[in-house]
Amino acid sequence: MHILEIPSFFTPYGGEFCLDQARALKVLGHEVRILSNVQLGVTIGLHDFLCLPYGRYEHKKEGVTVCQSFQRGVPMVVRWNVKRWVGIVCSMFDDYVDKYGVPDILHAHCSKWAGYAAMQISRKYHLPYVITEHLSRMVFEKEFGPAPSDAWQIQLLKEAYENADLVIPVSEELVENIACYFGRDYRWNAVSNTIDTDYFHYQSRTPLSGRPFRFCCLANNWPMKGYDILIPAFKLIQESGHHAELHIAGRGTDSSEFCSMLSDGMITHGLINKEAVRDLLFQSDALVLASRSEVQPLSLLEAMSTGIPVIATECVPQSLRIEGGCTIVPTDDISALSKAMSDVMDNPLVDGQWLSKEVARLASPEVIGQKLEELFSRLVASN
Repeated sequence: MHILEIPSFFTPYGGEFCLDQARALKVLGHEVRILSNVQLGVTIGLHDFLCLPYGRYEHKKEGVTVCQSFQRGVPMVVRWNVKRWVGIVCSMFDDYVDKYGVPDILHAHCSKWAGYAAMQISRKYHLPYVITEHLSRMVFEKEFGPAPSDAWQIQLLKEAYENADLVIPVSEELVENIACYFGRDYRWNAVSNTIDTDYFHYQSRTPLSGRPFRFCCLANNWPMKGYDILIPAFKLIQESGHHAELHIAGRGTDSSEFCSMLSDGMITHGLINKEAVRDLLFQSDALVLASRSEVQPLSLLEAMSTGIPVIATECVPQSLRIEGGCTIVPTDDISALSKAMSDVMDNPLVDGQWLSKEVARLASPEVIGQKLEELFSRLVASN
């Protein structure tokens, strides 16, 4: 099959899940490329806004061809930015067809706005399109307000869902989570995100004798990530006399405001790359995530794939709750989180090799690539 991936956001603002799935499908022998238009924001990253290339170009990212464009967003002019973003993607697709021909299927990542753009392209070229949805209700609430919302974007995104040949939520729970905005009147089939299980492989840890127990947290400094719960929970660990460290990495975790909340034994690494993420996991004994909202946190899968247990909150989907590797606590409960962390320290034994294999069965590129291949092949054949 000829598959074109269209992410709603991509480097430098994330989007690794799109690349991981593209690589998984390419390994299976499919012709796969990524078409990416990234809207840059002045307030998000002034350096990127000023210095990233203008115009359209192609480059390789981990072996996958990326047709790239960077759009300079106009602050506070949302409707115009969206219209321009969708227009650029549709224009880039026309150029893509001139060079590579018409793909068999479009694979959009997130309805906002790749799914909507895919719908426009589908109507023009009579192509099937699917939307893999990664965004949770909390993300939509931040932009559209609590449901029911009369925001102008809602009807457009709902239309993209309803006209898609298939919507692929990354967890079954996501369908109900966002139903208050978009309803349930669309075809869907849940498929997990994939992680590079060869890269995030099992690694034995240094014996605990004579060193602190190392927790890590891989999450950007956003309110929904629950650092206001995690930090005081870790302080309770310290007050109880446990010898432990908390290593934190993510966008904004090295800001002066964030660092002012930290105390001895808490180390922040700021935003780090994939190699540094793996190094941090290899040096850690457990990962902890105090999120208030998650669709499918890949950091949990990556941590368990390297052989360490994880502690997370009730917002984590059932598919990630691997018994023997994942401890679940109530959301916004400092004492419960602290107790779970203490329990992991007091009972550190976990079969890391077994845990790594369980993650591979759930989210390896081979497993996810084959699931997507089966769904896409069926849709292409029916069209």
